[in-house]
Amino acid sequence: MGGGGGGASGAGVGAGAGVGAVRGEHTHGEAPLPRPRAVVQRASVRGQILDALRTALVGGELTPGEVYSAPALGERFGVSATPVREAMQQLALEGAVEVVPNRGFRVIVRGARELAELAEVRALIEVPVMLRLARTVPAERWAELRPLAEATARAATSGCRATYAESDRVFHRAVLGLCGNEQLVGIAEELHRRSQWPLVGGGPAARGRADLVADAAEHMALLEALGAGDLDVVQRLVREHFAGAA
Repeated sequence: MGGGGGGASGAGVGAGAGVGAVRGEHTHGEAPLPRPRAVVQRASVRGQILDALRTALVGGELTPGEVYSAPALGERFGVSATPVREAMQQLALEGAVEVVPNRGFRVIVRGARELAELAEVRALIEVPVMLRLARTVPAERWAELRPLAEATARAATSGCRATYAESDRVFHRAVLGLCGNEQLVGIAEELHRRSQWPLVGGGPAARGRADLVADAAEHMALLEALGAGDLDVVQRLVREHFAGAA
């Protein structure tokens, strides 16, 4: 009887500990776990490699149709193949590359039609939002975004496509961020990123310095139209901006 009671009690403690462990609660007698430094570092490396690969894509360093292996890219970036493989798998989920079994990852071959379709979808999402913001956001808020527009102009002058692509996304994210809808901003940014991937025979990665400067100038014009509440000009500029990116 006594042994049975002890067994039940022991089982109860074990069950309780299990529940506590599942819930993430501290249980008595449980040794504290060390900080997962290796996990944090690995995630950090993976994120850095993902950013580097995205930059290489936009800059045209990764050629559409070419296959790249994780070990070779790892050697290029000075890291093991593991974080490269994980970053490439993320890019595969985003549609930038595809997995080639036993070889690596092939950069997706894209044409002008896909870019035009992306521009159309972006316009369908962003034009209504921009028009609403033009009616509701005071002029001084738009003036606060001028430094971001000026940053895109400086990036365009440098002629570095990857640098410009990043400043361009920052500007558009800030503008759309005024709508207060994080889901919309996230979707719009992903579409924006996709529109910056290289195309066969041209596209964003083939745009010259003059094209980037002209694109950046539209940012300032858009801010002025938004601040003035000129809905016709806002709509025209946004549509032309996306069409120009195509």
